[in-house]
Amino acid sequence: MEKEDDRKQDILDGAFSVLMKNGLPTLSYNAIAREADVSRQLIRYYFSEPEELMVALCDHLASLYREGLVNGVLNVQPEDRLTFFFDFYFDLLEDAPKPRDDQVYDAMMSLAAGSPAVRANLRNQYGLIGQVVAHEIQLRHPTIGAEGADELSYLFVCLMYGHWKMVASLGLAEDHKHVTRRAIDRLIDSYAGEPAVSRGNVKIWDSDPEI
Repeated sequence: MEKEDDRKQDILDGAFSVLMKNGLPTLSYNAIAREADVSRQLIRYYFSEPEELMVALCDHLASLYREGLVNGVLNVQPEDRLTFFFDFYFDLLEDAPKPRDDQVYDAMMSLAAGSPAVRANLRNQYGLIGQVVAHEIQLRHPTIGAEGADELSYLFVCLMYGHWKMVASLGLAEDHKHVTRRAIDRLIDSYAGEPAVSRGNVKIWDSDPEI
């Protein structure tokens, strides 16, 4: 069983590497086979459909973040966890660097337009990040309340994703991460200093039933 898991991991690592080097247009079973040093037939054995491979790659991406977050958060005080989460996602921590995966996430988001399975996987991943951050915001800033924490966590995920598309994908200077990071602190301060405003019937992280 361990050998089978190792082979699947080699395939996922190979797909990850191809996407990081050359992006989605070059991704094929042949390219993955060359990068992973396995046969095309072996890839098809484990992943008979390309969508299965892409969903597994989404899970692989999530595991990279989960490992980095779990290892890092164990070394910070509870009151510092929110700062750690923000600094981690904007790659401001030398001892806990964000995974280098931006081109891969670009590819996954492109595929999500035509793949309900990839779309659902990514939506669940980002929703989970948002829920964790909302929880930490409430713990660190209890006056903000649950609705405010949900709004800020959703905005954080949007900023985080959009920031890296501008920096990693379009080539803006990486120092922009400090700009976005400061903006998050200022937004939280503004929420903490103002009375809560109801957002009505909008449910954060609810999916569109028509998609």
